[in-house]
Amino acid sequence: MRVSFSTPLRAPAGAEAGRVNSPDTLCINTIRTLVMDAVQNANSGHPGAAMSMAPIAYTLWQNTLNYDPTAPLWPNRDRFVLSIGHASMLLYALIHVAGIRQVTNGKVTDEPALSVEDLRQFRQFGSKTPGHPEYGHTTGVETTTGPLGAGCGNSVGMAIAEKWLAARYNMPGFTLFDHHVYTLCGDGDMMEGVSSEAASLAAHLELGNLTWIYDSNRISIEGSTDVAFTENVAERFAAYGWQVLELKDANDTAAFAELLAQSRAQTSKPTLIIAHSVIAWGAPHKAGKASAHGEPLGAEEVRETKKFLNWPEDSSFAVPDAVLPHMRAGLGARGLAARTAWEKLFADYRTAHPEKAGELDAIFSGTLPEGWDADIPLYPADAKGTASRASSGEVLNAVAGRLPWLLGGSADLAPSTKTLLKGQESFQPAKWGGSYAGRNFHFGVREHAMGAIVNGMALYGLRPYGAGFLIFSDYMKAPIRLSALMGLPVTYIFTHDSIGVGEDGPTHQPIEQLVQLRATPGLTTLRPADANEVAEAWRYLITNRSGPAALALSRQNLPTLDRTRYAPASGLAKGAYVLASSEQTPRVILIATGSELSLAVEAYETLSAQGVPARVVSMPSWELFEAQPQSYRESVLPSAVTGRVVVEAGSPIGWDRYAGPTGTIIAMNDFGASGPASQLLKHFGFTVDAVVDAARKQAG
Repeated sequence: MRVSFSTPLRAPAGAEAGRVNSPDTLCINTIRTLVMDAVQNANSGHPGAAMSMAPIAYTLWQNTLNYDPTAPLWPNRDRFVLSIGHASMLLYALIHVAGIRQVTNGKVTDEPALSVEDLRQFRQFGSKTPGHPEYGHTTGVETTTGPLGAGCGNSVGMAIAEKWLAARYNMPGFTLFDHHVYTLCGDGDMMEGVSSEAASLAAHLELGNLTWIYDSNRISIEGSTDVAFTENVAERFAAYGWQVLELKDANDTAAFAELLAQSRAQTSKPTLIIAHSVIAWGAPHKAGKASAHGEPLGAEEVRETKKFLNWPEDSSFAVPDAVLPHMRAGLGARGLAARTAWEKLFADYRTAHPEKAGELDAIFSGTLPEGWDADIPLYPADAKGTASRASSGEVLNAVAGRLPWLLGGSADLAPSTKTLLKGQESFQPAKWGGSYAGRNFHFGVREHAMGAIVNGMALYGLRPYGAGFLIFSDYMKAPIRLSALMGLPVTYIFTHDSIGVGEDGPTHQPIEQLVQLRATPGLTTLRPADANEVAEAWRYLITNRSGPAALALSRQNLPTLDRTRYAPASGLAKGAYVLASSEQTPRVILIATGSELSLAVEAYETLSAQGVPARVVSMPSWELFEAQPQSYRESVLPSAVTGRVVVEAGSPIGWDRYAGPTGTIIAMNDFGASGPASQLLKHFGFTVDAVVDAARKQAG
């Protein structure tokens, strides 16, 4: 936002509040100096925004945030998201002065989450204070942030989750969920497209439980934001439908507290508070300069800044004795009272509504209801078969009927991805014909935001999915990576997974996307070959809570294999399995995934009829196969059998691991083309004859 105002570099307008020896100022300056000391000690980091936002963050935590530091897992706590993850020392300092307790193996301990020694280890290998906040690594961090805009998107997912939990589980006399989500963001967040996508959807959904606090310091790495960012942010957000408030001076904590009250009072719109600040406020030579963004201030500048703040100039990581008790008397006392009252309410709720309480127990603990998979269908052999996107939709609905917190949607592609939950409402305000208890989400054409939002939903214990065409996973790379980094059990449903898309042509035909997904640590990619493998894929991914999964599904029909002749589809859980094999030692192994497995099966039958000992292996997931013992992997792909043919209508990159140095890989080495799928498959060599010819050569 382009404005003209006169916030001084070294003191707030009208007073030298930074130097007044009040308890609040003491806490604020403790945060500021911890930030400076940690960055200087590491000789690495971003001090500026953390220094200028210390009054904002402190005021929010001490006076407004509903959070019990002794119970950081309390379900109805307010959430604080630091979308400007580079300012991580601000959050680490807050965690320390707030006295947040350490969580280990899901249990709260009596140890502090972060000690002063932990702060001294900022950005050091193996420390609890990494360069950017990491969920699950540091207690008190609600989501992993760093890539700008990601935290903004996550916070919309969190606000959605709170609305959904409230709509489903709040009952008359039992308001279990009524908390707020606060996000601290910056100029970079405002520039990234994902925040715009997320903000647009948040306004449409009328998420009045969401507040973004925008640190408008007008500085980026290259200098003033005037070089690239001169739009009117306030007008943009007002056009989305947000309540927009303005804080002219980030040091004016009284005015900020009033704006927070206004944001809480507005229940039908999300709120953006634009807080004008000076980066590295208080630093005599670096305040307001780009050099304060991403590098230490320098030892002398730190000394002079401390002198200005009436702080002991030679002190290091000083936390005055009065700071933690003062925080306990504000944030701590308020949070404790709210949490204990909530626990009593939940105990009474358990008596009055035992079934719903049981569901919440499962959500909080990450367990599944008894018989959740009882309705998963078993598909009979069918030569015509069905598209795996269609069978996936059937299995999804079968599971959703017994798993109420399985919910999600697509980027405007539900009819194509087959991800609509039948008989369920849409998650929408009533004015748009839906309900906040709805389980069908309409993300619009916003793939990046969808990925970030479902991550935020998963952080609440829900089991969300986001769907789209595989080609558009490109738009979702960043949130998929963050989901894997956090180990969130998110499901990504990607359909139209090959040149089998047909007439839409190369812009919509994925080639390299499977490689990208498989290259992501912690992500399980599954490309099932028929309806029964689809069913087993869902069985696996619902029981897996250690990370996200991506399903790659076909547009075209796939034959449903006769499992009385071929191995059961339950082998999918091991990533690869022997579907059929000659009684003799095979001279060639055919390895395939997804829509190409049926080609390999037909080729196997042809080879067998010709007297060529062969084996066909279904390999829906590299990751699951690599997790198996070496003995199992050797039993499926014996190293002595070097004759191998791999068939997959995607990039060949990576398949040499399984084809071996002399094997043949039938894959896509270029982009596709526009035309009927049958013609494309023949043109690019995905035929039974091509597989048989390659196999005979491999068999010698």
